[in-house]
Amino acid sequence: MTAYDDHQSPAPVTDADEPTSEHGMTRRQLMRHAGWFGGAVVLTVAGGEVISHVAGSRDAIAGAAAAPGGPLRFVQVSDSHIGFQGPANTDVVGSFTEAIHQVNGLGFRPDFVMHSGDLTHLSTAGQFDQVRQMMAGLRTDRVFTVPGEHDSIGDAGRAYRRIFGKGTLGDGWYSFDTHGVHFLALVNTLSPEKLGHLGTEQIDFVRKDLAGLPSDTPVVVFSHIPLFAMYPKWGWSTDDALKVIALLRRFSSVTCLNGHVHQLFTKTEGNITFHSATTTAYPLPKPGRGPAPTPQVVPARQLKDALGIRTVGYRRGEQQLAVKDERLA
Repeated sequence: MTAYDDHQSPAPVTDADEPTSEHGMTRRQLMRHAGWFGGAVVLTVAGGEVISHVAGSRDAIAGAAAAPGGPLRFVQVSDSHIGFQGPANTDVVGSFTEAIHQVNGLGFRPDFVMHSGDLTHLSTAGQFDQVRQMMAGLRTDRVFTVPGEHDSIGDAGRAYRRIFGKGTLGDGWYSFDTHGVHFLALVNTLSPEKLGHLGTEQIDFVRKDLAGLPSDTPVVVFSHIPLFAMYPKWGWSTDDALKVIALLRRFSSVTCLNGHVHQLFTKTEGNITFHSATTTAYPLPKPGRGPAPTPQVVPARQLKDALGIRTVGYRRGEQQLAVKDERLA
């Protein structure tokens, strides 16, 4: 996903003055597929090549092999809702800034950061620019995003894609590979009347994208709305997700990471594990506890307990991820 390319933006995300990365790749190669992401998730994978590409493109970006045994580590953040104004959090900019500082203080430099949607609250040009500038402070080589429904208000996501969707396909979906892991970034937020919805064109993209992969390839899928039926009454589900899940069944290790619900939740179905991330903005009620998923006001001293980041460790050959959730508090 190309959010910031040397020929497209005068303000790249990070390392603007460095000619090459620690892997020997040029900055343009590392930044070519960039985008943005609430609550942070870090996955660790051992070994493999550093390769990034947009599926369907013949111009794959290949770098030097990682150091033997060297891990892949990345961070997921979600639901920053820049532009929100309300008693549930009177300073979403401050809490997102604190989350960025927490990511930068993890003790290692993530290979990339993924923002899993609702970057903004009202999808205005000013809000998109503000979150872009804030995420430029992340100490990482690449930043990716998927859109939330709050990033698509009134224009079917066109403003989001102008800033964060360069190099993506369709309505903003894409895939890439790094350190032997295959990543899918999906868009399921453009048909709110159908809950989450992927659509035929995107499902065909997933089918073709996965067709040539060996079944022992670890696969990680990002989406904003859950790909499982967490609570359809509130729109916490994707109506055609089973068509994608069926395509993922043959892989031995599949992890689906989403935002949207502003709380931690894990579900395992056979070889597929689903992890909902927390938020950096404000909490939502647990499914069914209330008439609607409206922002929850908690005592100010307790707010940071409801916000945070998540670190996840993974090594090839293992089936389970080691998940550690860290609160902003």
